[in-house]
Formats: sequence, structure tokens, C-alpha cells
Amino acid sequence: MLSFFIGILTVILILDSLFLILLVMVQLPKKEAGSGMAFGGSTAEAILGAGSGTVLTKITKYAAGIFFALALLLSLMNARRSSGNANRIQETLSKKAAQTAPSTSLPGLPAASASTNSTLTVPANGSTNKPVISAPAGTNSTK
Repeated sequence: MLSFFIGILTVILILDSLFLILLVMVQLPKKEAGSGMAFGGSTAEAILGAGSGTVLTKITKYAAGIFFALALLLSLMNARRSSGNANRIQETLSKKAAQTAPSTSLPGLPAASASTNSTLTVPANGSTNKPVISAPAGTNSTK
């Protein structure tokens, strides 16, 4: 349902942005030059009357307000939808992790038992000799 509203509001935002572009291009600049002259100079006055500058600026202000409000609303709605999707993905992953038994060994290596708890140590003197495998204290290890 949320995706439906996001789609509708996106279409309205696109139409509003196109309308806003048209309004900005039709308006006459204060110096009577620029993009307002591209449509014949007095096109806005001929269509909307001599006092069209104030009407166009008011419509532009409303269209810009609608644009910013829709952009903010859509960003909030998309954030809410993506956080909901992230929660669902996290729940799915946690369910799958709970279903699968954890592996105690890596492929190709012997499985470590709970009784042998040996550690791999490298001499600190910087030599490149083989690492020394030491058994934990209290075990009998002969080499």
C-alpha cells in the first residue's frame, strides 16, 4: 500500500516539476531580457493580462512549495519503506541462521575437539622458522 502512494506522489512530483519549469520560463525578468523573451516577449501579458506578473509569481510560489513538500514527504516515505524491508531481511536471515547448524571446522581442516585446545604461536624474535605449536598448560605434549 505504501508503494502505491509513493508511486502516485512521484507522478505528482514529476508533473509539478514540469509545471514549475514552464512557469519559470514564461515569467518575464525584471530587465525585460532573457528566457522570458524566448516566447515572444509579451506572451504572458497577452494570455493572462497585464497584471500577470503577480499572478505568475504567486502560482510559482505555490508550485515550489508543493514541490518541496512532496520531495520531503517522498524521502520520508522511502526511508520508512526501506527500514521496513531491512527489518524483514534481518528477521529472515536470523531465522535461516537459527535453522542451520553452525559448523565447527573449516573445509579441508581437521575438526577441533573441545579437549584439544592448542594454540599456534610464532616466535617473537622475527625468525622465519616454522611456527611452534604449544599445548595449553596442564597437558602432556611430547615431540
